[in-house]
Amino acid sequence: MDFTCMGNGAGSSRSANGFKSSSSSVDWISREMLEMRLQDKMDHAEDRESDTSIVDGVRAEIGHAIRTTVGRSGQSRQAVSYIGEHVVGTGSFGVVFQAKCRETGEIVAIKKVLQDKRYKNRELQIMQMLDHPNVVALKTSFFSTDKEELYLNLVLEFVPETVHRIARNYNRMNQRMPLVYVKLYTYQICRALAYIHNCIGICHRDIKPQNLLLNPHTHQLKLCDFGSAKMLVKGEPNVSYICSRYYRAPELIFGATEYTTAIDIWSTGCVMAELLLGQVVLGTPTREEIKCMNPNYIEFKFPQIKPHPWHKVFQKRLPPEAVDLVCRFFQYSPNLRCTALEACIHPFFDELRDPDTRLPNGRPLPPLFNFKSQELSDIPPDVIKRLIPEHSRYQNLFMALHA
Repeated sequence: MDFTCMGNGAGSSRSANGFKSSSSSVDWISREMLEMRLQDKMDHAEDRESDTSIVDGVRAEIGHAIRTTVGRSGQSRQAVSYIGEHVVGTGSFGVVFQAKCRETGEIVAIKKVLQDKRYKNRELQIMQMLDHPNVVALKTSFFSTDKEELYLNLVLEFVPETVHRIARNYNRMNQRMPLVYVKLYTYQICRALAYIHNCIGICHRDIKPQNLLLNPHTHQLKLCDFGSAKMLVKGEPNVSYICSRYYRAPELIFGATEYTTAIDIWSTGCVMAELLLGQVVLGTPTREEIKCMNPNYIEFKFPQIKPHPWHKVFQKRLPPEAVDLVCRFFQYSPNLRCTALEACIHPFFDELRDPDTRLPNGRPLPPLFNFKSQELSDIPPDVIKRLIPEHSRYQNLFMALHA
């Protein structure tokens, strides 16, 4: 399937908050969650000194207790035991298993990965910085040994479903996902990205349905697997072989190494379009668009295929707002894509801002507008009015004053 879609942001620049300066403004934690990128050399002694949680671990096996002592430097250490219940994902870098805390009865997910003693774990560093309702929470971390190998264990909040499995179930029933769910999931992805892009300054680099955890009762979404995440520094090269294939931004396919957080926006468009259509989408760029993605790419071997317009792709089954948002995600030129924050205020999500909107089962929507002051800093007042509906505005003001 080939497509094209033209945007209206040519030549515009972006401010620090992500806005264009011009006026146009139950599937378990997936195996792919285990992909790790170990960077930032430092010796093991320094690594253990700087990490917040240090434990004496034992070999972790399902059905056995993982006994640890967790504590921060200068504070008393507390004994904690986790009972491994079953493996929920495996990969080349480690394993993820569901476990129960013996002391509290809490169910958690533990991501156990081999720790190279020559490196500091970037995922742990990033997870310790994150605190957001649409990002999976790191509860604690500890080291353990197994056959003389050192392992890092990330103890994460447990969320039983993924968008991947939910979408797959609809496809198996030969049904389309209700549009309100597409809005809910896409909005929460964008809100999570606005937070990590603008507030934390990192790029996720692996947005896909398997990395979107979901509470099947409340439909609150949590972005997970920061094993590929990185803070992108302008002028510093990055690997282009990153992100899962069907969700990989085209500039990565063309070998660009100085890309931006716009690669996450393209991936979000892929997820949204897949939820709308029930299948992945493909397309062919023009030579001019390829130059925008990577000026150094010279191997133009693509066939000249006539583009397939979006209105034909969706065959008038969707409101124009949905098509328009997908169009803004799927700009081949990275600087023409909308930002995550711009996406959040798009009219496609206006239904979610209606106080009378409910889930198909009649239950209320999950929290969508509980913004912290960190998320709203540097955002113009008129944009905040579009971002937060009036019925939620006073609650946010109260939270900001008492933060």
